[in-house]
Amino acid sequence: MTTQPWGSQRQRTAIGRLGLSVPARQAVTDLQLASGTSVLDYGCGRGADVRSLRGLGLDVSGWDPAHQPAGELKAAEVVLLTYVLNVIEDPAERRQTLQNAWAHTRTALAVAVRLRWERNQIKGREYGDGILTSRNTFQHLFAAGELRDYVEEVTGAHCVSSAPGIVYAFRSDEARLSYLARHITPDEEWLASEDTASAVAAVVDHLERRGRLPRLEEMPLQVTAVLGNLRPAELNRLAQQASDRTKVEEAAKRSALDTLVFLAVELFHGRGPASSLPLPVQLDIRAFFSSYAEACKRADRLLMKLRDDAYVRRAMTGSAAGKFTATALYIHRRGLHRISAVLRLYEHCASIAAGRPPEWTVVKLRHQGRGVSWLDYPDFDTDPHPRLASSYSVDLTTLKSTFLSYANSTNRPLLHRKHEFLAPEDPDVPKYLRLTEAEVRAGLYEHPHLIGTEEGWEKELSRCGRALRGHRLVHRR
Repeated sequence: MTTQPWGSQRQRTAIGRLGLSVPARQAVTDLQLASGTSVLDYGCGRGADVRSLRGLGLDVSGWDPAHQPAGELKAAEVVLLTYVLNVIEDPAERRQTLQNAWAHTRTALAVAVRLRWERNQIKGREYGDGILTSRNTFQHLFAAGELRDYVEEVTGAHCVSSAPGIVYAFRSDEARLSYLARHITPDEEWLASEDTASAVAAVVDHLERRGRLPRLEEMPLQVTAVLGNLRPAELNRLAQQASDRTKVEEAAKRSALDTLVFLAVELFHGRGPASSLPLPVQLDIRAFFSSYAEACKRADRLLMKLRDDAYVRRAMTGSAAGKFTATALYIHRRGLHRISAVLRLYEHCASIAAGRPPEWTVVKLRHQGRGVSWLDYPDFDTDPHPRLASSYSVDLTTLKSTFLSYANSTNRPLLHRKHEFLAPEDPDVPKYLRLTEAEVRAGLYEHPHLIGTEEGWEKELSRCGRALRGHRLVHRR
């Protein structure tokens, strides 16, 4: 390592925690770490994540050159490299550290770093390719898109951005594709099965949600054990008789579109043979398309439509959920499943490029240019006019991302007409619509340019002699 004119004290960057760090919690959720999964926390600091992961039943070891030099350094299915690359001032050593972590990885490497938008939180001066802090530590801050490219270049593996500042590198295409499939196609949840009748009901439920009968390999052991006495033809007949044909047909359409979105996203890293796909996706292709080649052609056409401004705009104007404006379509996350396949693909492309933030409420899809923003309104359900807490955006033409926090703002942006962001069948729509209609009658929307922020909205409420009690508009005393 190159000698520095100052003594870097990396060990001072390790902080104590009572629970899991954000990247570790994200890895547990995304990679579906089950009891017994082997995990190595490479650069574990004071070991908070190691202790918390052990409490979840995982087989965890931790190693840190300063705090845990005697820790067990062994290969594991999942390796965590959390906020380690930031504190290494020598680019060559930074690269070697990433290579070492990758060498211990069997299935997936989770890399987490601090990002450039955190610069205003760090006191210090520029030094090398980072910041020498007031605590005599070093911080190299990454751009969100830069991190994925860097990890791919060093490891030689295909990577996926999970969240801003969190990237997964997979040892095999099978592991990566399984991860993508879980995030694009709905999770398989099976009903409890204690006898033959309840097991058949579970199969019927799968048929109505997926649009096809499950294969034996897809069923939980609890279900297969109960149905062992039934021949496949008999089970098929019982399920077809008990199912709602309308639900099955609608589910088949959804599953076919989910498959197209998955195949379009897969093209980013080169498309492999059908046998490399997760089994449920293979079975969906067999059920809903004439061949794998035909499904791929349709997915490619879907991807090409993202370049067609007129097509994207028509998809937005005819969307079954969301609020269409002069520049973009805004959709609450509860209504995201109702938008068209091309718009879902639009949002997925942005998430792969720069990561989808863990906390968001409304997604904004631009039709003037190509960009996606995830907006966080934490009190959307309880506040009649929820305040914006943060915004994370990615420009798909430049792959640059920006993050804005309104935590310290005294005049935050807020939402009106909440019902417009949801799907029409959402159970909260009638309540939100009644409030909007009352506000229109009271004259509160006569000056729309004034009501977009807290201060302007309060002034209009005062001018009209109104106040809010929950989702009810009342006269101000």
